[in-house]
Amino acid sequence: MKTAKTIDEVRRAVRHARARGEDIGFVPTMGALHEGHLSLVRAAKHRCRSVVVSVFVNPAQFGPNEDFSKYPRTLEKDSEQLVREGVDILFVPSATEMYDSSPAVWVDVEGLGDLNEGRVRPGHFRGVATIVAKLFNIVQPDVAFFGQKDAAQLAVIRRMVCELRYPVEIVGCPIVREADGLAMSSRNVYLSADERKQAAVLSRALRAAEEAFRRGATDATKLATTVRQELSTEPISVDYVEVLDPATLLPVDTVQAPTLLAIAARVGNTRLLDNIVLGG
Repeated sequence: MKTAKTIDEVRRAVRHARARGEDIGFVPTMGALHEGHLSLVRAAKHRCRSVVVSVFVNPAQFGPNEDFSKYPRTLEKDSEQLVREGVDILFVPSATEMYDSSPAVWVDVEGLGDLNEGRVRPGHFRGVATIVAKLFNIVQPDVAFFGQKDAAQLAVIRRMVCELRYPVEIVGCPIVREADGLAMSSRNVYLSADERKQAAVLSRALRAAEEAFRRGATDATKLATTVRQELSTEPISVDYVEVLDPATLLPVDTVQAPTLLAIAARVGNTRLLDNIVLGG
C-alpha cells in the first residue's frame, strides 16, 4: 500500500494506476476505522481495480463545541487494517495541506445543507461538502463509496456531485451493525458500559417502526411516535426523529415511496445517529 501525505504524492500515485488501465474507487474517512468503514473498502475493491482511502479529521465540519480535539485518531491501526484489506493508496494529508490559513472558497449545498443534521449543526454540511469537493478534485475517482448511516450527508454529496457535474458515481452502502443492532460508529468508543447498553435502543426503536410499517402503518406522525415511545424506555436525550424524503430531506406525511426514518440522540455525552429506509 502506498501512503501519500501530500496532494502531489496522491495525484502521482493515481496517475500511475490510471496508466495501468485501472479505474479508481475512493473511500473518504476520518479514520478510527471499524467494520462499517471496511465494508465500504470491500465494496470498492469489488467494484474497482484500484482503491484509494483517505484519512482526514476535517476541522471544517465540527462546530465550536463539538469533539474535534478528542475525535479518535488511530492512524497506525487504521493503516494496518487497510493493508490487510488490500487498499492500494492511503491519503493522509495534514490540515495545512487541505486548507489555506484563511479559506475563502466554500461549497454550500443550499436547502439540503440546512435540513435534518444541517438544521441542528449549522455549517456542518458546508464543511462536509467542501472537503469532499476538494478530495474529489485531488483523487478524481470513478466511483466513491459512503455509508448509509450518515444519510443526510449522502443526500448532500449526491446533490453536490449532480450540480457541480462531477464525473463520479456515488454508491451508498448499508449500515453495518453490532450484534445488538447498534450502528457502528467511531464515536461508540466514547460510551461507558452502561451507555453502550442504552444506545441499543436506537436500533430497537427503528425496528419497532419498521414492524409497524410492515403491518400497514404509513402515517409519518404515528411512525415517529412509535420510535419516540421506544426511545423513552432508556435515559437518553433525543435531538430529533424525522420521516423524510431521502433525496430532498424534506418531511413527508405518508410513507408511499422509499422513505428515510432518521434519529439523532445523545447517550450520556455522546451523540449518535441511526436510520432505516422504509418501503425501499
